[in-house]
Amino acid sequence: MNIKVLGSGCAKCDKLERLVREVVEEEGLAAQVEKVTDPMEIMSYGVTFTPALVVNEKVLCSGIVPDKGKLKEWLRKGSEVQ
Repeated sequence: MNIKVLGSGCAKCDKLERLVREVVEEEGLAAQVEKVTDPMEIMSYGVTFTPALVVNEKVLCSGIVPDKGKLKEWLRKGSEVQ
């Protein structure tokens, strides 16, 4: 599974990245987590508000930091798609 956290490096972006990495480790998911800070790459996903979460090239959320339970749900589903 390929996971990207899109954001400029603000506190919310850093929090989302930290939570995603925690969930991947806790759930034992086979995933590559990448932080994307390049504005042009972020815009290529159609994202106007950060942070944003992209799983397997699909934008799951933008402008919010979902709670850990929601992240677990999304990432479990994302790992099943592979």
